[in-house]
Amino acid sequence: MYDQYLARRYRTTVRPRVEDYKIKDNVAIVGIGQTEFSKDSGRSECQMACEAIKAAVEDAGLNIEDIDGLVKYAMDYTDEMHIVSALGIPDLNYFGECGWGGGASCATILHAATAIASGAANYVVCYRAMNERSGARYGRAPGVEQIMIAPNDHYGYLMPFGLATPPSWVAMFATRYMYEFGATVEQLGWVSVVCREYACMNPKAMFYGRPITLQDYMESRMIVEPLRLYDCCLDTDGAVAVILTSAERAKALKQRPAYILGATQGIATQGEMMTSYYRPMISILPESWYAGQELWRVTGLSPKDVDVAQLYDAFTPLIPMQLEEYGFCGVGEGAAFCEGGDRIRLGGEIPCNTSGGHLSEAYIHGMNLIAEAVRQIRGTSTAQVEDAEISLVTGGLGVPTSAVLLRR
Repeated sequence: MYDQYLARRYRTTVRPRVEDYKIKDNVAIVGIGQTEFSKDSGRSECQMACEAIKAAVEDAGLNIEDIDGLVKYAMDYTDEMHIVSALGIPDLNYFGECGWGGGASCATILHAATAIASGAANYVVCYRAMNERSGARYGRAPGVEQIMIAPNDHYGYLMPFGLATPPSWVAMFATRYMYEFGATVEQLGWVSVVCREYACMNPKAMFYGRPITLQDYMESRMIVEPLRLYDCCLDTDGAVAVILTSAERAKALKQRPAYILGATQGIATQGEMMTSYYRPMISILPESWYAGQELWRVTGLSPKDVDVAQLYDAFTPLIPMQLEEYGFCGVGEGAAFCEGGDRIRLGGEIPCNTSGGHLSEAYIHGMNLIAEAVRQIRGTSTAQVEDAEISLVTGGLGVPTSAVLLRR
């Protein structure tokens, strides 16, 4: 069944020549900044966005006046006019936003890099600011007005029956994945344990100094079967910003540049926002496959070249599923790949989520994963992969997604 489905889904598509891809090695991330991560920030998301942007500007060795581009998430509650006014940015030439929640994370990098490579802007900020713990939490069911109007009207067929929150939506996919490939809860538990180990090395992580064992994981309360408490990402208040510029301008700046080898997006047919249950198979992530295949095509690299990965981990099953879709292991082998934790730890085949990720550092819709990927390239991570040359980041799952590959 799987082979027949892939034959239909993964058709060869004619693409431009790789030499026509203008982003590769011509754009770099030169600044990263963030606020503290907390359960209650005590201030507006606009203020946190400004704090993170100012920190990124200082990190890069720039001035606010240098910024001439902004790329944000469609779900962010701030906007360009407030940011420009609050920071005193005098001349914003380029601005845009990317949709689909966490799927927008690496997409912001793609859009900013495209602007720089084309000459539309010189210094572009990508940011995300959230009061997701003290404000509007994703674990709450939205009101009727949000589920009866396109493009979210499909929720009207699900939520009256109790299928109302992200944990319940992902639990459906996880249950099928476990049934179809024989994955176990203990294997998923190792993902959580290893992410917590990394967080315990990271003083800025919300779970810094709070390790867990596999037994702790197994004894944590059930949220939506098979997902336990430690299968689910953190609710976080915070903000993260990154700054991109050309590779040429990056040479004169303060930090070691993280050069962009490739940035891609992926979308698949028969999709809905987090509830694509009508596909022939729901134990796979086709959007990730498309983003990954394009990433390997435009960069000329393969999973074997990647030294460290920051995989979008809103829930633990998404890491083994992405290991499969991006080609680090075979279909149905991701959970076994994570068992025991050694293959995703430092020194393993592919260290994953070395800041603690969304499960144990913070949940800033993937932007904190991008910041950690840059730290790995700089050699400043609290869980540094020795001589890391190539760093992968992926975007949110269950929605149109994105990916980026960085090099030292």
